[in-house]
Amino acid sequence: MKRVITYGTFDLLHYGHINLLKRAKEKGDYLIVGLSTDEFNTYNKGKKTYFSFNERKKLLEAVRYVDLVIPEYSWNQKRDDILKYHCDIFVMGDDWRGEFDFLFDICEVEYLERTPEISTTKIKVDLGRIQND
Repeated sequence: MKRVITYGTFDLLHYGHINLLKRAKEKGDYLIVGLSTDEFNTYNKGKKTYFSFNERKKLLEAVRYVDLVIPEYSWNQKRDDILKYHCDIFVMGDDWRGEFDFLFDICEVEYLERTPEISTTKIKVDLGRIQND
């Protein structure tokens, strides 16, 4: 069985997220998603999410491409997770290109093209514009 792992915040889940998860799952048989915890987002990423970790986890678990959701507590846990879950491929969006090449010694690393016209940031900006009209 080929195992794939990816990470993210996945707030305001949208079709760009679904496209990434679908293409990640196509790389193997089992997809693990490391979901950033609320604390990690706040203190390490400087992000405030709309949905809580538990709400985002429920949403991801409902996506047919996702087999397992695990919490992401820190930037440094990726190597340990890959080894713990026996992952063959590490996948991220291409906006992270080159950032995780240090994992090549334990698995394949692939950067998938993002869906260019959508992002959580764009949704938040557009909603702000709508509210201000």
